[in-house]
Amino acid sequence: MKPAIAKPLPILTKDDWLSLIPAMGRANRNLAEYNGRLGRLPNSDLLLAPLRLQEAVLSSRIEGTLATMSEVLQFEAGELPERESRREDIEEILNYRVALDTAMQELKSRPFNLNLLLKLHSILLKSVRGQNKAPGEFRRQQNYIGSRIGGVERIRFTPPVWSSLAKSLDNWEAYYHSQDEAVVRLALIHAQFEFLHPFLDGNGRLGRILIPIFMCEHGLLSQPTFYLSEYIEEYRDDYIDHLNALGTSKNGWRDWTEFFLTAISEQAKRNIEKADSILLLYESLKQRFIQAAGSKYAVPLLDAAFERQYFQAAQLEWKGNAPSKPTLMKMLQTLERNNLVQMYRGDAGRRAAIWWIPELTTLFDSKR
Repeated sequence: MKPAIAKPLPILTKDDWLSLIPAMGRANRNLAEYNGRLGRLPNSDLLLAPLRLQEAVLSSRIEGTLATMSEVLQFEAGELPERESRREDIEEILNYRVALDTAMQELKSRPFNLNLLLKLHSILLKSVRGQNKAPGEFRRQQNYIGSRIGGVERIRFTPPVWSSLAKSLDNWEAYYHSQDEAVVRLALIHAQFEFLHPFLDGNGRLGRILIPIFMCEHGLLSQPTFYLSEYIEEYRDDYIDHLNALGTSKNGWRDWTEFFLTAISEQAKRNIEKADSILLLYESLKQRFIQAAGSKYAVPLLDAAFERQYFQAAQLEWKGNAPSKPTLMKMLQTLERNNLVQMYRGDAGRRAAIWWIPELTTLFDSKR
């Protein structure tokens, strides 16, 4: 299969743009409603922390990792996985979260650019699968996208030759910051990135992390808390088919853009439901924590525990004065008797006990 030839962005025709107006309208309306919901959430950084981790888990799962959200949280609380392969999966998920945080810090002082793209790629591949495939460097050899059928690896798509990448990536970066309709622009830069496949590994993970980064930088959302991996995982075959048709179908780019806008619209509605569910649970837990603990530290404890879900007492980060260790342990035991927290692992020797909030974990298990 000959290497594909990338066309410069923008690729859509005037007729394509006109036909996409209804899909653009739906995507923008649902995004605006979700963004409004974010603005009404008290302490959105705290309440949306589980959503950010869930996206990292789902994005890595598309690439073949098996670690669950609970396993990641347990690992951060000090519970090591039994299998080394699970630990590698968890490290990949945590790299995703670090990369997103890094991007948002960088964007405070400069616009998104190719150097930042290289930096994010290096973070994503640090000490995980693909670490030996030139992290932080654009490829300088041909790569392939394939699938295993009947034990035989079949080439599904051959990206453009590496010698053409510099010109295509300059065009990609320029279009990223153009004035075209933002949601359509996002659809095109995501697809073009996957079409170019500019790295030897990690293109899928990096392409997905660009979505919330772009949305935040270009004013679609007030913070980078929009995650599309759930929809992509559910409609993976359609996602791949539309990307594969970009260079072969007459209407491939228009059809892809409509698919992507639909994905944005539907995921925005799902995110609204999730944000509402999280807020309802938090408010319910707050009242029950106050009633059960009867302490001024009840809500600070909930906040500190809510963000981690699984935690050792010493790991909790307090805003303001922290309770004494005896006071904290007494509160945890009282909350345990009221079924608001549970002990996941008891203390033994030098290993501290790990506690968790079952209702929060159940909420995300049911949404998985």
